[in-house]
Amino acid sequence: MRGKDTKQSTMLSLVSPEDRVPKGHPLRRIKELADQALRELSPVFDEMYSKRGRPSVPPERLLKGSLLMALYSVRSERLFSEQLDYNLMFRWFLDMDMVEESFDHSTFSLNRERLLKHDVAARFFAAVVDQARAAGLMSDEHFTVDGTLIDAWASMKSFQRKEATRQDPPDDPGNPTVDFRGENRRNDTHESKTDPEAELARKGPGQASRLAFSGHALMENRNGLLVDLRIARGNESERLAALGMLADHVGGKATVAGDRGYDVRSFVEGCRGLGITPHVAQYEHRASAIDGRTTRHDGYRVSQRIRKRVEEIFGWLKTVANFRKTRFRGTQRTQLSAHLAGAAYNLLRMAKLTAV
Repeated sequence: MRGKDTKQSTMLSLVSPEDRVPKGHPLRRIKELADQALRELSPVFDEMYSKRGRPSVPPERLLKGSLLMALYSVRSERLFSEQLDYNLMFRWFLDMDMVEESFDHSTFSLNRERLLKHDVAARFFAAVVDQARAAGLMSDEHFTVDGTLIDAWASMKSFQRKEATRQDPPDDPGNPTVDFRGENRRNDTHESKTDPEAELARKGPGQASRLAFSGHALMENRNGLLVDLRIARGNESERLAALGMLADHVGGKATVAGDRGYDVRSFVEGCRGLGITPHVAQYEHRASAIDGRTTRHDGYRVSQRIRKRVEEIFGWLKTVANFRKTRFRGTQRTQLSAHLAGAAYNLLRMAKLTAV
């Protein structure tokens, strides 16, 4: 029998967002893990806010809102706040009832300085990593390092001489006509007028240079979880950043895999100085920094196979989490966004692993 399209809405409804989310939905396990990590940060949240005055939006909601933006590819905070009005699953994840008003998108901007001052994003990411380590999901002996470029929120037209001053009004204020033909632009003589911390960089020979930041990841090899995710200037050395992460997170008697870019004597000797065995891919057309004493073992071949998983992390961050291009200016704000996106990736992986 054909159903009727009733135009009359119900005057009274006793339905909560909890009832509308399926019992087996994967977001339930992610919410459980995220809430556990946020409870550990409760003393930090108490220090961030005054004991007097009007209550603000709970910082837990701002952080979990950032997780939802990464998990569901929401492109902006304005769009997320709009969806929060009608998306029951988002309201459930943020512990909001049906009648509570959603907060304005400017709440993220107004509280970002407070989050940066207390390093909340880094602490939240560290709490998620500690959860994974306590659950036995992380290896303490085998790791992988890699780097990538994150496009800056700046146009190539903004990359001008440092001492340049515009005298004449542009023909189009929103998209002016700029001719750089024949001009040699370098980071030591030029800077972006939009984001001075962005640098002209390229990933490899033959590729186009672009304004970007560098992203450096340290992955453990057991389940492909992130141990660290750091943002630096565009021309920051991948090898120096990798050695810094290894010194902070990895003890002796471990292995670290990497692509051919890490097959240089400075990185290999740096790893061995830390008591870490470098399992880097060898160059074929020049002398390698490692030899058969390292490559003859089965563990080397295993590391070379598993190290490719780090590309899956970068792929997820740049596509699903919309982190191919940062939405913020400056290294510090981009680092905050990277920590939240990295935490979202780890929570998603941990939810699947602990469910199994």
